[in-house]
Amino acid sequence: MFESPRWVRISALVAGVALMLLVPFYADTFWMQAGLFAIAAAIGAIGLNLLTGATGQLSLGHAFFLAVGAYGYVYFASESDNHFVGLGLPTPVAAILAVLLAGLVGGIFSPIAGRLKGTYLGIATLALIFIGQHILSNAESVTGSHNGRQVPPLDLGFLVFDDSPELVVANVPLGAFERLWFLALILLVISAWVARGVLRGRPGRALNTIRDHEIAAGVMGVPVARYRAAVFVLSSMYAGLAGVILALVFRQTVPDYFGIILALDYLAMIVIGGLGTVAGAMIGAVFITLLPQVLTRYSDGLPLVAAPGSGGFSPAEAARIIYGAAVVAVVLFLPGGLFGMWTRIRLAVAARRHRAV
Repeated sequence: MFESPRWVRISALVAGVALMLLVPFYADTFWMQAGLFAIAAAIGAIGLNLLTGATGQLSLGHAFFLAVGAYGYVYFASESDNHFVGLGLPTPVAAILAVLLAGLVGGIFSPIAGRLKGTYLGIATLALIFIGQHILSNAESVTGSHNGRQVPPLDLGFLVFDDSPELVVANVPLGAFERLWFLALILLVISAWVARGVLRGRPGRALNTIRDHEIAAGVMGVPVARYRAAVFVLSSMYAGLAGVILALVFRQTVPDYFGIILALDYLAMIVIGGLGTVAGAMIGAVFITLLPQVLTRYSDGLPLVAAPGSGGFSPAEAARIIYGAAVVAVVLFLPGGLFGMWTRIRLAVAARRHRAV
């Protein structure tokens, strides 16, 4: 196998990070918000890929754990008043507790996840979506019902992730989205690093063995049920973190967002990007999240894409058709997803250069 030199990969990584750090200084509000959605989706997709891609456990309830993270942060950080209840904790503490709450809820469900597999687990997790929608719509004092609740901005003491107080760097005003960008980017790097460590270490090898040869894994002494339960909890915590970021970006929690459509979007992310890889989850998340935004921004110049009711497909409908077709194409022709395709191209180029030398 031929690989790019290590210095080339490191240089590309450094250049990519530097480019991402420059985005807030040049992008407008529309693209900043879209980019934050993509980063949050990437974190959530990495968690789902640990569960579905690496372990082979189908989950249709990922959106439920995003909701736990988002509403958990709002509950822990908000003050109680005449209409809503909250603990009024410092927002950094609230964010951490929201992620832990998502992991705790995942832990409660983990005995089921440890014993079910495939379609049966998918059906069981699908029930979480409907349970979650019922709770979010009826626990009005906690969730705000259909109208949702205002999300308190994150306050680290030395920095508030809001439009005020004003913050200017290099003559560029950095508002809430710009400040959140740097925080979300740091969290994405940490999330990807942790997941990469899990997949490349002994746990990752055990998870892949469970996925490919469950009986052989058991014979080799791998505690199958325990590993399945543990990765379900870890995946739930990733979703909880993504939910916290989404809440901070939205600034208003809306129950309808955390429905079955969002859960299917996450499955599409990991399939299109590439099952079982961190980079694949990130690529799929960017593709699925930014495609509707691109179509919305440039709908006037695109054929068949128009405003709803005007005779063409709306940007959201067109996006779903496109990535629905992409899922079919990946399943039939690109089993490794977009990341697998890129890997094959890179190896083919490296092999050609090696032969030329």
